[in-house]
Amino acid sequence: MRAAEAALFDSGIEEWELMQRAGQGAADWVARLAAGGAVTVLCGPGHNGGDGYVAAAALRARGLPVKVVAPIAPKTDLARHAAGTFDGEVVTTGEGVRGTVFVDAMFGIGLSRPLSDEHRALIRALHAAHERSVAFDVPSGIDADSGDGPDGLPHFDLTLAFGAWKPAHFSGDALQALGAVRLVEIGVPECGGTLALSLAPSIAPPDFDAHKYTRGLVAIIAGAMPGATLMAARAASLAGAGYVKWMSSRDHPGHMPDLVRDDAPLGDALGDDRISALLIGPGLGRDDDACDRLEAALAAGRPGVLDADALVLLTPAMLEGRDAPTLLTPHEGELSRLCDAFEIAEEGKRARALALASKTGCAVLAKGPDTVLAAGGQLRFFPPGSRWLSVAGSGDVLAGIAAARLAVTGDAMQAACEAVHLHARAARHAGPGFTAAMLAKAVHPALGDLL
Repeated sequence: MRAAEAALFDSGIEEWELMQRAGQGAADWVARLAAGGAVTVLCGPGHNGGDGYVAAAALRARGLPVKVVAPIAPKTDLARHAAGTFDGEVVTTGEGVRGTVFVDAMFGIGLSRPLSDEHRALIRALHAAHERSVAFDVPSGIDADSGDGPDGLPHFDLTLAFGAWKPAHFSGDALQALGAVRLVEIGVPECGGTLALSLAPSIAPPDFDAHKYTRGLVAIIAGAMPGATLMAARAASLAGAGYVKWMSSRDHPGHMPDLVRDDAPLGDALGDDRISALLIGPGLGRDDDACDRLEAALAAGRPGVLDADALVLLTPAMLEGRDAPTLLTPHEGELSRLCDAFEIAEEGKRARALALASKTGCAVLAKGPDTVLAAGGQLRFFPPGSRWLSVAGSGDVLAGIAAARLAVTGDAMQAACEAVHLHARAARHAGPGFTAAMLAKAVHPALGDLL
């Protein structure tokens, strides 16, 4: 963000112009939430506070009742100039202040020290005294790079990002405090870099002359508990794969009539040259037979998705010489186990995912409420999915979707991005309180959303 702003300044744009764009753009959102009600803007001493003063002036110009709470006087020339544009009431404490919308413009992305107890108490009091709440850039006290924040932060209804997204908008322990996040465009240029938000993809339909093999044959390898792979197989079938083979030595009462079961010895079954991608891990088990099946799957040289038990069994030796596109899909515990196995000492989810991707040559989809994807030195963030996804079997469905998309695209990073968005869309179609089976079924309408 600092590099992008510097590029704007070099082009002749004044810093005051950027602050006006930010404040005016934020005022548009706040006015909608206020719907004519009273607005209180908590302004800090720096640029975030300056944005707050500009927004307060813009809201007052629209006829809304606006009050500014400024416990610290502006300390920069720009902030003082912004404060001079607001001719309404300014108070130094929040005592007796109430209204419809509270705006936190106290500290933004530049805060370099912990939030004081006094300021935290002030924010909580103003938050409680208003019906709705908005944070400028990030709620005060949250580190915009790490997403860490102090305990006891209130939950905001809306967080407005100025100019560009920051990592805290989609990852970190304080993510739950942000509420909905929206971007206020202020004209900053794209400066490249390794961090980006994954936007909902547009999935192409099959080619005119497509058939079941050219659309992608997915091999799903079952193990000790085959039910999990049946869930993944259903999701893969509905996520665009042309053909799904269930490689299982035993049948299961949940075996769908439209799913082909291959009970040949695994080495023979994997010899099918038409296989475009394979999935192994859900319900695999962790015994010697499971290890043998994992080694056979990796030795087949096909693009693959490794999930669940496969991530617990995986060792560096198993990946030696492998160059086929591979996606690892660990949750937090599996990511920790993989870091131990591959001797990765980095701290923090993002750093560990990047290091694991670098060391293994695989794409790493680190799952959780703040799912991130690391591959080739790049990191992708995702909008939070439905909290109803925290249900048994949800990961099996995601793995099946990813395997289907890998079979179609041949690219692990693209497949992971498409899978996360399809998974989230399926959750919306399934509604609240769904089971994994309901989620897998909802992949079908979700795919239609992205065509």
